[in-house]
Parts: sequence; structure tokens; C-alpha cells
Amino acid sequence: MSTKRILALLLCAVMLFGAMAACAPKAPEVEDTEDVTDTTPTPEQTATGDFDLAVCIASEPETIDPALNTSVDGAIMVHHFFEGITKWVDDGEGNAILAPGQAEMTDKTVNDDETVTYTYKMRDGAKWSDGQPVTADDFVYTWQRLATPETAADYTYMIDMLKGYDEVASGEADPTTLGISAPDETTLVIELSYDCPYFEEICAFPATFPVRQDVIEAAGDQWTFDPSTYISNGPYVLNEWVHNSYIKGIQNENYYEVETLGPDSITFQLMDDANSIYTAFQSGTLQFIDEVPTDEVERLLASDELNIVDYIGTYFTCFQVEKAPFDDARVREAFSLVIDRNYIVEKVKQTGELPASGFVPSGVYDAAGVEGDDFRTVGGEYYSVAAEDYEANCERARELLAEAGYPNGEGFPAVEYLYNTNDDHRAIGEALQDMWKTQLGVEVSLNNQEWAVFLQSRKVGDYQIARHGWIADYNDPISFLDMWYTDGGNNDAQYSRAEFDAAIDAAKATADPAERMKQMHIAEDLIIGEDHALAPIYFYTQRYMLADDIEGMYHTPLGYFFFMHTSKAA
Repeated sequence: MSTKRILALLLCAVMLFGAMAACAPKAPEVEDTEDVTDTTPTPEQTATGDFDLAVCIASEPETIDPALNTSVDGAIMVHHFFEGITKWVDDGEGNAILAPGQAEMTDKTVNDDETVTYTYKMRDGAKWSDGQPVTADDFVYTWQRLATPETAADYTYMIDMLKGYDEVASGEADPTTLGISAPDETTLVIELSYDCPYFEEICAFPATFPVRQDVIEAAGDQWTFDPSTYISNGPYVLNEWVHNSYIKGIQNENYYEVETLGPDSITFQLMDDANSIYTAFQSGTLQFIDEVPTDEVERLLASDELNIVDYIGTYFTCFQVEKAPFDDARVREAFSLVIDRNYIVEKVKQTGELPASGFVPSGVYDAAGVEGDDFRTVGGEYYSVAAEDYEANCERARELLAEAGYPNGEGFPAVEYLYNTNDDHRAIGEALQDMWKTQLGVEVSLNNQEWAVFLQSRKVGDYQIARHGWIADYNDPISFLDMWYTDGGNNDAQYSRAEFDAAIDAAKATADPAERMKQMHIAEDLIIGEDHALAPIYFYTQRYMLADDIEGMYHTPLGYFFFMHTSKAA
């Protein structure tokens, strides 16, 4: 698919959104910061030039290795330190569109057997932060590393459209057999087993960003923690990482467009308390935040201080389907049906989210739909989210729980809901706790974990019910569905069903857009309509606050914010 076509789809999706996150070797042991606000550096402490931009998008990341990161906040950081074959640029209206990054496509050939060959030419002047040239071989190494089982990358499946991927990812074939090669240092050839409609977006996804083989082989899994070994090729380079306090990047003097960059440095403050974050923004210590105290939302919206933008994603609860009592689909459905989604979006969130009637959110392209339709419209509702139907949903839920052997919740085992430190997640957890008690007679305790610990607990299935959220990696329904493939790296529900896997395989094996969508609707019917492995709650919107004197930030509905070209108004 051409770049023009992908951009058209993305912009179309943006227009559809009237109201609408994603693990690895852990960081070395560091001393926890008990009071984040006490250790937040002042602009004078962090600045390396005239303009230091201080932003807060999350607390301590689990990793900033492009291949191993699975969170949106980590991806935002990686986008500032690295650059892929393609990149997101500002369309002039604050929205991101695709453009050539480290390379430019010179040819795309659809072969007689329906395989596809892409040929790219490396950009003149593309260099690593230590001055070495970025070569086609760097991408070959990176993509082979991503596919290799030993890397244990949750996002390995992002390149499953490459020829030879299945054999490499299973360990049956050598990584050199993967469909990516470098005839010379400036030419990159990528062979796909089918014409993947979102491939050019994959080339702008962090897991595919180049990393240096010599650096990783020398430093091992510690390469990301030291500025001297965190060699990158993007607009900024790691200058300092004070764990649980901040990560600072400074301009990469070897970046080919360094003269266009805005901030001399960008400081990612690592905080998770909404009140502290908001206080820091009010004092001018932070210039960008995407979390505010829940009780401030209504006032900030009324005063137009809180910005709301489109976000292709779904907030949901994730059941550990391999462990009782949630190994019973009737129990999972009952817990889902009694969620009052309207209450959560109207009384808890209050920022324009839509009650979720399925897993794939509104605004995701559906090639089989009529003009103006999206995947959610075509797929319909799996349960009613109409307020007047809530009582009927609860009655059906109580019937299901009784059928499962727990009438009125009697005999139901102790249940725990896992979430991570955040005002919104806590408030939603408390609301769910009350709904499950009131409507089902089930006691649910809440377990709040620090972000990185939470991600690991959920990844290994050490929970019963956990809060989850997924933001599209690219604008295609498969981004929400193939993660639940048996033994998939992001399959935190431990879900497995042969018919579901077959539907995903069929969707990826055909070049017929209508057939692709048909198979993906079948997959969603199975995991949500029959197995109820997930309980969607709402479709996201993205909120943020930006200092009045900061200009030039842009974003994409995939959840990425870009700060490299910001400036201070005179």
C-alpha cells in the first residue's frame, strides 16, 4: 500500500473519532524515591541550553529498549531517541502523518505469487549519535533480533508479514533466513509473504527502530541504562537517567535535521501521582502533562485548560482465563455485564470517552464496510450499553453466575482486582468493586502496584482480574486482535482457542480486504461474543495540558506526542 493511501486512512480515521497501553529485562536495582516531588529537578538543574522542555507522561519505564518496550509512554521516549525507516511528522495542524525517515522507498513490487518486495535507499547523512553512519545492515540486525526467540520481545509478531518469520520466531530457522537483507550499506530489501496494508506504519513503530549490534553485544541487557552505551539515531540522545526521577535527552548533534530541533533538552519527569503532577504543571516545573486529578477534570474542561484529542484505544479488564473462577466463560460474562459503562465515562472519566460495546474501538478502518462505516459499526454491539438496558444486563449476569454455581455470589472465592498507581485507575477500580458487590454479591479487593511491577505481574498472569488498556499500534483491526493469539507476547489474559488463531492466520494470509475483515470479525466474535475473555469498558480519548507559551507539539491518535520541534512563544 502506498504512503498516500495509509495517510488517507489515518486522516479518515481521525475524522471519524468524534469522541473516543501496550515487557523485558528489568532495570538494575535502584533506590526508590519516596517523594517524587522532592526529587523533581528544577529547570536550572536539568537545562543544557536555553530551552529545556519538561514533560510528564508516566513514571519509571520498564525499559527503553525499542524492541522490548510495550507501553505508550516508553514509545514516546523511544520516538525522541530513535528513528525508523519511516517517521511521523507534523501536518501543519498538530497532527502526525507518515514521511520517509532513515530511508526512502525506491520500489515496491507485487510478485506473481502475491509476495511483495520493498526496496529502500538509506538517507544521506543518517548517523548514529556517536557519528557512525546508519547502514542497511543495522536494520537487518535489528529486525532479525526482534524475530529471534532469545530476544523475548513481546512485539516480535509486529513483523510476522516478513517471509520466513514463522520459522525464525519458532527457533526452527536461522535469523539470517528472515526476509530482510542489505545488498550493500545503503540498500535495504524487505520481502513480505503478502501485501500487508499497514506495513509502512510498522516501519514507524518503535520495535522496528534500528539498534547497534556492536553496542548490544558488548553491553548486553544493560545497554539502555548508560548514556555512553545508549547509542541512538533519533533527534535526541540520552544524557541522564535518574531512576524514579527523570530521563533527560539532549539534541543529537549528528542528527541530519538537528538544525530544525526546538528544545535544547527534553526532560521526561517520572511521576505517577496526579496531584503532584498537576501541582508541578501549575508551578511551571512541567510544561506538558497528560494526567490531572479526577476532581479537577470538570473545572479544567469548562475553562478550556484541558485539551481532549482523539485516541484509538480501548480500556478494559483482563481476566486470567487459566485460573478458577475465571476459567468459566459464564463467570467472565457476568462480571462484564454488570459494569455500568455509562457511569464510568460520565461520572468517573468525564472527558468524552464512549462506552465500549466491543473490543475494537470506534474509528478503526474496515475495508468491508460501506463508505463512512468503521470496524465497530460493522461488527455491532456484543451487549447493550444503553442506560435503560443496564438492569436487564445485571439480571442476566446473576443468572449466569448462578448457572456457574454461585447463586447470589454464594461460595465465590476471594477475588482481587489488580491496577497500577493512578487516580483514574483507582477510581475505576473502586467503581467496579462496588458494581460487582452490589449486583453479584461478590467481594473484590483492590491491589495497587507500581507501574513496572504491575506490567510484569499482568504479563506473567499473576492476577485474577487486572485493568488493561490497548492503544492501536497502527490503524487496522488486527492491532487489537492478534495480541490474543495463543502464547502471544502481549497475551496477558493467557487466552487460547484454536478457532481464534485460525481466524487470525486467515486474516493475515489473504490480500482480499473484505476477506481480511470477515476473518477479524470472526476473531472478535470468538474472544468477546463467546468467550468473554475481556470486558471492554470504554473507548479512549486523550487528554493533556500544555503550557501557554509552548508551540509546535504534534500528536497521533496512536497515542504518541512529539516534542522535538516545540518552541517557546516570544
